[in-house]
Amino acid sequence: MDYTEINAETIDRWIEEGWEWGVPISHEQYAAALRGEWDMVLTPTKPVPKSWYPALSGADVLGLASGGGQQMPIFAALGANCTVLDNSPRQIESELMVARREGYQIQAIRGDMTKPLPFADASFDLIFHPVSNCYIEDVMHVWRECHRILKPGGLLMAGLDNGVNFLFDEDENEGEIRYSLPFNPLKDQRLMALLEKNDDGVQFSHTLEEQIRGQIKAGFQLVDLYEDTNGEGFLHEHGVPTFWATLARK
Repeated sequence: MDYTEINAETIDRWIEEGWEWGVPISHEQYAAALRGEWDMVLTPTKPVPKSWYPALSGADVLGLASGGGQQMPIFAALGANCTVLDNSPRQIESELMVARREGYQIQAIRGDMTKPLPFADASFDLIFHPVSNCYIEDVMHVWRECHRILKPGGLLMAGLDNGVNFLFDEDENEGEIRYSLPFNPLKDQRLMALLEKNDDGVQFSHTLEEQIRGQIKAGFQLVDLYEDTNGEGFLHEHGVPTFWATLARK
């Protein structure tokens, strides 16, 4: 089985177990967004600065690997024309459920971002891409495709794992480093066995060069960024940043 299909099945299981990134927003949260009371995250804890967002009324927005009914309903409440692409059937189901419940339209596509994205050149004003490319091996392909499908001047907001988490076991064991970087289970069967044992899907560490320089090489101008932590655990308690969020412009 292709590793991206393994990840889709894994995420579907996590959702059944109550995974926080698979819980759709409530009607009350949607109603609050209609009143202008909202925020969204690309990383575990820090809200995206409001200054990052363009005018959203009438904007064409793509949620890339952003299914689950958490961000797209807010974009819809703010007047955007929303499309979401996610490889998890359960995440797509949640998007469609919230859209039916709240009465807005969304184009929800089950798709694999390791493949060419099923959109024409210059289709979107904004791509919102929360932490998810840790589930794919080649992030450069994603940056090139994002650049292709954005309109001139369009924005890419991306949440990125900086790789530090891959040095440790899930419990972080008081900061004991257990693994080396890069973390690539397709090239090390011991890592694949570890991920299978923990039901973690197939995950990959990525470097600053891949994540941020990769956007620049794809043609983006880096506009802003911030760091975030895991939100809990040993590394968080010691203030160790484990994620970046970036804002880039085509």
